[in-house]
Amino acid sequence: MNSRVDPDLLLDLKKFGEVGAVNVEACFNCGTCTAMCPLTSDDYPFPRKSLRLVQMGLKDRLDGSLDPWLCYYCGDCTVTCPRGAEPAEAQMALRRWLTAEYDWTGLARKFYTSKVWEIGSVLLVGVLVILAFVFWHGPIVTERVELNTFAPVHVIHYLDWGMAGLLLFFLLTNAWRMYWFTMRRGSDTRIPLSVYLSEAWSLPYHFATQKRWSSCGEERPSWITHILLVSGYVLMLVLIVFFLRWFQTDNIYPIWHPQRWLGYYATIVLLYGAGRAIWGRLQKVRQMHRFSHTSDWMFPVLLFTVTLSGILVHIFRYLGLPLATYITYVIHLALLVPMLVLEVPFGKWSHLAYRPLAIYFEAVKARAKERETAVLAPSIV
Repeated sequence: MNSRVDPDLLLDLKKFGEVGAVNVEACFNCGTCTAMCPLTSDDYPFPRKSLRLVQMGLKDRLDGSLDPWLCYYCGDCTVTCPRGAEPAEAQMALRRWLTAEYDWTGLARKFYTSKVWEIGSVLLVGVLVILAFVFWHGPIVTERVELNTFAPVHVIHYLDWGMAGLLLFFLLTNAWRMYWFTMRRGSDTRIPLSVYLSEAWSLPYHFATQKRWSSCGEERPSWITHILLVSGYVLMLVLIVFFLRWFQTDNIYPIWHPQRWLGYYATIVLLYGAGRAIWGRLQKVRQMHRFSHTSDWMFPVLLFTVTLSGILVHIFRYLGLPLATYITYVIHLALLVPMLVLEVPFGKWSHLAYRPLAIYFEAVKARAKERETAVLAPSIV
């Protein structure tokens, strides 16, 4: 595969990190980072390989690299780096850069390289949601709480489906670009469909468990927290997209009703997970929290405020406070919609698709290599 050198690649990458955080030029390729990483392998010697690609300006090869997605930012490589090259933070910046490369709209690059674009877009979408309710809300009943009169559940449900379809479109098209860059472009061989099918199980498995993360030294508590967080937002996604008519209701259910306890569980794990991430970035104790990009704050803050406003809607509804319920519901959606519309396909939350895909593609390549070796072995003998 022929590769053109991009002399501005390192400067471009620096735009995706905090000032002073991306220090790849300090690396002299000693390999200490790779030697210390518990997840590295002969085929994927990260983070050393990707840092070298940046130094050499090999943009096309970096586009096709899976290495940054296989890193969970335990920070062991940074602690042991003799040159202070910040290899762990470089992998984080590379994940942002790759997200922008996969995105054909160019919005991800705008969000990651401009605070004005990221914060302004969230505020703009939030204001549009508020204005939509100002002009098109249903009748406001103040004698009692009638949330489904103020915001008819069937209308909200149709909008949910439309938004879910839009997000799926952007995620799938960006995921296709990831597949093209990492599995097809510049490759002379075509991997059989049977190999893709044989490793397909790893996609949902690693999406749900992030099992590789548990192998990162002292990161097990963070891994468990992440599993709980995933379970919470997947649960809420299912309830909102498929069972909204059951979940958004004016009925007052007893405390033991499953509708309440499913919501309570999701609320607890989402508040805990997002709150732990925010607190960690405020303390800056762990390696992954030493540098905080705008996107590192945006995602947990939005998730925390969306969850908090959601449980407040529930509390006000059960207390029989009509205006408080309606106003909080509008605020809840003004936070929820930009979080989903912007963060899922273009922001930090897009890693929910890219990381499992990277692990899946890694497994497919390994299986294809095994088959090729098995075919060639008899001829060599």
